[in-house]
Amino acid sequence: MNLTILGCYSATPRTLGNTTSQVLEIGNHMFLIDCGEGTQVQLRRHKVKFNQIKHIFISHLHGDHFFGLVGLISTFRLLTRETDLHVYGPKGIKEVITLQLKLADSWTNYNLYFHELTSNTSELIFEDEAVEVYTIPLEHRIYTNGYLFKEKEGDRKLNIDAAKEANIDVAYFRKLKQGFDVENEDGILIDNNTVTFPPEQPKSYAFCSDTVYKEDIIPIIDNVDVLYHESTFLESHAHLAPKTKHATAKQAATIAKLANIGTLILGHYSSRYPDLELFRKEAKTVFDTVELAQDGKVFNFG
Repeated sequence: MNLTILGCYSATPRTLGNTTSQVLEIGNHMFLIDCGEGTQVQLRRHKVKFNQIKHIFISHLHGDHFFGLVGLISTFRLLTRETDLHVYGPKGIKEVITLQLKLADSWTNYNLYFHELTSNTSELIFEDEAVEVYTIPLEHRIYTNGYLFKEKEGDRKLNIDAAKEANIDVAYFRKLKQGFDVENEDGILIDNNTVTFPPEQPKSYAFCSDTVYKEDIIPIIDNVDVLYHESTFLESHAHLAPKTKHATAKQAATIAKLANIGTLILGHYSSRYPDLELFRKEAKTVFDTVELAQDGKVFNFG
């Protein structure tokens, strides 16, 4: 599971800082999460292959989280994309994007599907053989969701030497990986556990975009490996958090602690702060394993 931060600042783009967008590689997928202004430039800068993005998840309809979307969709058209593209986001996202495409007479030459969200409870919105994606209802000034990405348990790992020693025909190797006991060439039933290793532990990632401190999300993200949680403010400006429906670094850390998270990544910083290490310092007074999102930073979680 790899996470590439394309942008992690709040409000408006800066010369040295972009608004929210990130790419999550999980379960053979490359998911784009939020698409702030300048996202496609960042995708090029960090050599992310456009055609591998088939699913885009938008948290809410504030500009710093989706103003780059219509540009990216249009660029896909210019690149003669043929692969279907699925966009998940709040009700209204289809209207705002298709209106721009209509007025520009720039309809896509590929299938563009919108999956509009309205529920205030967590729901499964995408699933295949490798990954499940759930919404995380958040509380912001407008309807907002975070997203939970969960790998499914994969195949067991074949112990080839043990399988050969057990005299198992190679035709049964696939069934061994799927967890079945099989008969060897002597007609003896071989216990799967003796010739395979357990599968890799599935990974999970939770993206919590703009939100106030909200303990309601804890049951949804409980025991997640990695949590990205907005941390717009430091404690010196904590009084602004309830007014603007944002959170502080310390509040993000409290959520991580209560939910027994593996690693916390902070982001969505207000540009009023010149030193991002202050966010880590405050968060670590509550929770130990804290990372800072920074534009272009790549996290590898195995």
